[in-house]
Amino acid sequence: MPQCVGTRAGCITESGNPNNFDLPVVTQVSVNDGPWQSSARASCGPPRAVTVPGAPGEPPRTVPVQPPPVPTMAQIQTAFRELPFSKPSVSIQPKGNKTLKGLETFYAATWPDDSGLQPGETSKPVKLLSWTIDFRVAAQDYRYDFGDGTTSGWTTSTGGTYPDGDVTHTYKNTGNMDVKVDARLTGQYRVNGGDWQDIATVADLQDEPVDTLEVLGTRTRLTSYTY
Repeated sequence: MPQCVGTRAGCITESGNPNNFDLPVVTQVSVNDGPWQSSARASCGPPRAVTVPGAPGEPPRTVPVQPPPVPTMAQIQTAFRELPFSKPSVSIQPKGNKTLKGLETFYAATWPDDSGLQPGETSKPVKLLSWTIDFRVAAQDYRYDFGDGTTSGWTTSTGGTYPDGDVTHTYKNTGNMDVKVDARLTGQYRVNGGDWQDIATVADLQDEPVDTLEVLGTRTRLTSYTY
């Protein structure tokens, strides 16, 4: 809601904990089954009381409010981390899962065409207490494990193919290498169709698929010529 703009930061300050604070709430009031009117003031979580207009000639009255349960930010973040995410695998060039010792090999993170959530997608609405939450997924970073005891370190790159791919590795030894890519996801959430807000947490995916890459050696052969 527009009334909540800027209030989220104040609620975080009031709580002192960015992972567990009361979300901004704007209360609407209906008097004697009349039209709903916004209180025009956001609070951190549901207010305990609201002020309503009095009868003609009488001052406004403050009445207690029995609020519906409201999820904390920690609960929203937990719901995000528990979403059914897809898991990326590694695309390798040269193709055929074979490369040569001393040859620059290129890697890319690829997402499967399945029903899981992946970067750029929005979840189905999640019911959390009395609220409806939507999540929009984004990739935070990737870490490529080359299978020989080395990794790329965390990077925002999805890699690519020759000659422009920027995630590469050159093997010093031959053998079978178990290669994979770890992914960490983040994103945004919105409550009851409101504005999108940063989720401020990370889903660290586990057990991503492992591919076996065969690293082959090269042979030098001397050939004699007869003139």
